[in-house]
Amino acid sequence: MASLSAATTFASGENLENDPGEVKGGPTGVPASCGQIKPLDTAATLICSMEPQTQWLPPAPPAPLTEPAAPAPSPRPPYEQRRRPLRERIFGPLLVAGALLLKFGKAGLLLATKAKFLVTSGSMLVSVAAYALIWGWRFAAGFVALLFIHEMGHYIQLRREGVRPSGMVFIPFLGAAVGTRSLGGSALAEARVGLAGPILGTLACLVPAGIFLATGEEFWQALAFTGFFLNLFNLVPVLPLDGGRAMAAMAPWMWFIGFGAMVGLLFITPNPILILIVLLGGFETYRRWKQRKSGEEGNAAYYKVKPAHRLAVGAVYVGLIVLLGVGMDLTHLERTFSDA
Repeated sequence: MASLSAATTFASGENLENDPGEVKGGPTGVPASCGQIKPLDTAATLICSMEPQTQWLPPAPPAPLTEPAAPAPSPRPPYEQRRRPLRERIFGPLLVAGALLLKFGKAGLLLATKAKFLVTSGSMLVSVAAYALIWGWRFAAGFVALLFIHEMGHYIQLRREGVRPSGMVFIPFLGAAVGTRSLGGSALAEARVGLAGPILGTLACLVPAGIFLATGEEFWQALAFTGFFLNLFNLVPVLPLDGGRAMAAMAPWMWFIGFGAMVGLLFITPNPILILIVLLGGFETYRRWKQRKSGEEGNAAYYKVKPAHRLAVGAVYVGLIVLLGVGMDLTHLERTFSDA
């Protein structure tokens, strides 16, 4: 309405005085009639021109329909994010160790030939690290310690037989070995060297077993059980295990019984370690059985053992099996890899 009043005043200025509220009269002083007011065409035109001009725009296209986003997957539990598959935990460190050996093989070989201590201690640390991926550092250290004491039995007996061992090497997931070029020069000496490991190893297992009986902690129970099993497994009468060494003095034909048992165990529970034992055992059994009449280590009478000595070796062998079986029964603990 304000725009219409201003436009009317502008168009009929001669009919209006300075006061916008008073209308001028005609010549007779009478207010102008509607017929005397000039048409408002000009004012209407001005009003139309003063109204805002808006340009017509087409309507905006509708927003495209989109499917609702899928909900984000819920995060996995923390223990699943940290835990890797078993094969990665086992073979990962082996691949790393192999790469380091390829890169620093010459330097490592030089150190190995000049420092037996570095070989033994270094391989022990590697074994502890490898076993720790499965059982944890505490159990791995205890297990490697039991392995070390077992191998020290072989080492001490070799020295007693007049043989100078070359050193001790630990191999992750395979155990350990004492390097030597001779086993004493006779089947009886070989049996003594072979049985010395399980004897000292069994005595070592009594330590965690005693701690378990005193404290009731399952850690010591599991460690003692594993040690008993380790020594009992080594008494299987197949080469190159300790039981096969004892059979050299007792009954070499028992090698075939032990070899057949390992093959049967391999079919029941396939395992890379069993495959390696079967391959090495088959080759060594064939070689030694074929050369049994000519002896070993240049001694034609290598396999000639007195009956009393055979009986003594047999008594120690059977006694170890019984003792280790009882130890495993007393310290048996249900465990699985998922509990590790």
